[in-house]
Amino acid sequence: MSDAQKPAARKRPISYLRWWIGVLLFVVTFINYVDRQTLSALSPYLTKEFGWSNEDYAFIVNAFTVSYTIMQSVVGRLLDVFGTRMGIAASVACYSLVGALTAIAGGKYTFATFRCLLGAGEAANNPGGAKAVSEWFPVKERALAVALYNSGCAAGGFAAPFIAVFIYSTFHSWRPAFVITASMGFVWLIVWLLVYRKPEEHPRISEEELAHIQAGRAAAISGVSKESVKIGWGKLLRYRQTWGLVLGRFLLDPFWFFVTNWFALFLKNEKHFSMTDSALGSAAPMVGALLGSIFAGTLSSLLVRAGWQPGKARRVLLMFFGPSMAVISLTLWTDNYWALLAISAYCMFAYNCCGTMFLTLPTDVFHTRAVGTVMGLAGTSAGLGTIITTKLIGDVTTRFSYTPVIIVASIVPALATILFVTMVRANKKPDPDGILMKF
Repeated sequence: MSDAQKPAARKRPISYLRWWIGVLLFVVTFINYVDRQTLSALSPYLTKEFGWSNEDYAFIVNAFTVSYTIMQSVVGRLLDVFGTRMGIAASVACYSLVGALTAIAGGKYTFATFRCLLGAGEAANNPGGAKAVSEWFPVKERALAVALYNSGCAAGGFAAPFIAVFIYSTFHSWRPAFVITASMGFVWLIVWLLVYRKPEEHPRISEEELAHIQAGRAAAISGVSKESVKIGWGKLLRYRQTWGLVLGRFLLDPFWFFVTNWFALFLKNEKHFSMTDSALGSAAPMVGALLGSIFAGTLSSLLVRAGWQPGKARRVLLMFFGPSMAVISLTLWTDNYWALLAISAYCMFAYNCCGTMFLTLPTDVFHTRAVGTVMGLAGTSAGLGTIITTKLIGDVTTRFSYTPVIIVASIVPALATILFVTMVRANKKPDPDGILMKF
């Protein structure tokens, strides 16, 4: 290690520092999803108070999704240019402020405005988390590290209905829920700025852990890494692997947003359960998602440790769990509340098994200098798919029912899996620019 790469002042090392970084990423993802899902958790109350139709609610949801979609590519690139530490810090400061200001919203259009700004702020979470993982974890540990931070999505989604409904019940108003949940982000931000640095710059990392991280990175490099090679959207879109991630997520991500944004309303409007039951209906799938993230990250990492190539270990899980999401179609043939919760929980378990893999794959496939940009491109594609499907879900459920939506949702994940496993494969020859890794 050169003198320029060494921390300026070495302090007493923190054991397993990289995993503490992983815990920080989990916590911010938890906060991100609590802020994001507070609207969904309160949607039965808000739709009643403001008289929103499904189309009105879809308009508000899409205001978030449009800005989130556009900004994913922008912030992904900015993260690669300006760095993980300040990029994530700016993101959290932005969406925490906007989340608190949502308390002053007074109707459809003001809610949509604040949701649009919230989406712009939250767009850095996945690209930033993946980039931090690529900086701090060797290849053999990345799936588990991604599972750790990605499980914050499910944990936050699970907790949000209970937090939001409890605050609503305590204050007899939805407004404090947005202020209180947003305040968590400001507390986390202080800790992040104090703790996060790159491994080579961190004063509390041990020499052994730094060597472990750097050795794990070097083993994955394909060809010679050329720091002088400019990495931008145009360069990365020439790779087949980029398109596999972009197109696969375009098809697969809307499944998550269908369950998180619409399942509570499906239980209330289509199955005629109470608002309390609907809140639990929002939380149950998050339990499945949390377990799926941990299961997939652990199993995939164990396979890599056993000698499997990372790409093969990720594809095996995708090939099994992607098509298995078709069980969501069973919700059309039962009115049993617990059966509906079990089905939705399994679907989100399967989804997050896949989700953990497609969040890990960019860290496997691309050099750390390109991870934020690739994640941003894939996130924008996922957002476009979600915008289209959210509009269609609002229209179809208002005019007809949830049946056509659920039938389509049972088929599309298998198509996404086909794209992932056929396009995201290693090239036979090393990449001359050192952008593609051995995976």
